[in-house]
Amino acid sequence: MPLWVQRVSNIFLISRHFHAHSSSKSYGLESIWFTKVVCLLCFHHSQQSLGVFSSDYFRQNLDPYIAFNVIQHINTNLNNPRLAFRFFEYSRINLNLVHSIGTFNLLLRSLCQMGFHDLAVLVFKYMKTDGYLVESSILESVVLAIANAGKFGFAKEILISQGELGSEEGSIVRPFVHNSLLSLLMKRSRVDEAVDFFKDHILRSKRLFPDTCTFNIVIRGLCRVGGVDKAFEFFNDMGSFGCFPDIVTYNTLISGLCTVGQVDRARGLLTDLELQDGLSPDVVTYTSVISGYCKLSRMDEAINLMDEMITYGISPNLVTFNILINGFGKIGDMFSAINMYGRMCAVGYPPDVVTFTSLIDGYCRTGELDQGLKLWDEMNIRNLSPNLYTFSVLIGALSKENRLNEARELLRQLKLRDDIVPQPFVYNPVLDGFCKAGNLNEANVIAAEMESKGCCHDKITFTILILGHCMKGRMLEAMAIFDKMLSLGCVPDDITVSCLTSCLLKAGMAKEAYKVRLTSSKDLNSDLSSSKPSVPFRTSLDIPVAV
Repeated sequence: MPLWVQRVSNIFLISRHFHAHSSSKSYGLESIWFTKVVCLLCFHHSQQSLGVFSSDYFRQNLDPYIAFNVIQHINTNLNNPRLAFRFFEYSRINLNLVHSIGTFNLLLRSLCQMGFHDLAVLVFKYMKTDGYLVESSILESVVLAIANAGKFGFAKEILISQGELGSEEGSIVRPFVHNSLLSLLMKRSRVDEAVDFFKDHILRSKRLFPDTCTFNIVIRGLCRVGGVDKAFEFFNDMGSFGCFPDIVTYNTLISGLCTVGQVDRARGLLTDLELQDGLSPDVVTYTSVISGYCKLSRMDEAINLMDEMITYGISPNLVTFNILINGFGKIGDMFSAINMYGRMCAVGYPPDVVTFTSLIDGYCRTGELDQGLKLWDEMNIRNLSPNLYTFSVLIGALSKENRLNEARELLRQLKLRDDIVPQPFVYNPVLDGFCKAGNLNEANVIAAEMESKGCCHDKITFTILILGHCMKGRMLEAMAIFDKMLSLGCVPDDITVSCLTSCLLKAGMAKEAYKVRLTSSKDLNSDLSSSKPSVPFRTSLDIPVAV
């Protein structure tokens, strides 16, 4: 035993002997001394110092009250909940000390606050073994802390164990706890895991009861990944659990149906909602179906539905107008798009960047590029900053019209915008234009700018550059680009490989052509066997409009 440990023990024994022959009021002082000695021994962190606790005196005097004070002292003054847990576990296992419910609660809170979630789960298991029921407030804070840290397995384990208890054994866990866990799982794109937990544990539990919000979270998560039919199964089961759909439930399902193109089914659900007592559709409900019609270019039905909405006393909002303007622009009906723009301004909604982007896109589709550029200038007058899609529309249209210098100028403006993260589909049309014009030097400068802005080349970018250099006979550069493409895990398509090998053969580089064919064949087979989807060529703008 270390000398300092022996001295601490001797000092404490002398102090104990002194207090034992003093007045009865000395018990509080003796308790404080005992707590300090235990803390000092714990802080030493050695098995030898913990061995001091094995003495009969420590076994007799280390009671739950002292243990609580020790753990509280370590947490508060030493800010070391891991050390507190070490003392807790040692005293529980080696000294057979039965800790109080207060000690368990204190440890659970402090361990979670400091991020020791695995230790908190151990404390929770010890708590159950010792026959304690976790207080609802403690349980909720522990589960939410563990879930927010991404330890979903631990969080689910705790809730599942609570759910297996009988309802007579403790208080019911409030729904917002498992609702928060489900929401976090959905946000992390772990939809299947969330649905399984909901179906296998919450719906079958004696203490974890769902509410309408619980069902809404699951339904929303399924709709976002296209699982609308599965979402309807839960929707139809809500009444069995005493839950009833609200407007959020209906809006989620209607939006989900429109997302997968089942607009007529969404329209039918909207009609059912209109006929219900005590529940009415709102502007979000109607706008979702209008958006669905616009995506299918069924503009007459979209307009009729907006008129119906107004008849029911529900005014369209800015999102509704933007969706309709975008829908008319997509089919090239700029007369109707401008008319809708006028109606929007008349009811007091000023146009935003989405409005202008939709109008510019419409004019570019109808070949009225200069009219789109006028709207670009109007945006600047109104102090409206163009977004990534505004740049993309005009750059693509200018490149298509072979107005490359104007498109290049817009890229320079984009380069100065720190608030926009550029994407390859914005640069590719300009790159393609310069490569076809034979200006490879400018194309290479643009490609370098992409990388400097953190915009990685995609398959289209590499293909444009490889083909451009091949057409100019710059085979070594084309090969270097091809090698870089492969090194980044970007698999070339057949057109790229055929063009490159053909040009290499014409240049008398048969060995290099064979190498390209062999390497690309291996990479193509690997790509086909993987589950990663290929990136499609972006030929037109899809302007995202939030509902």
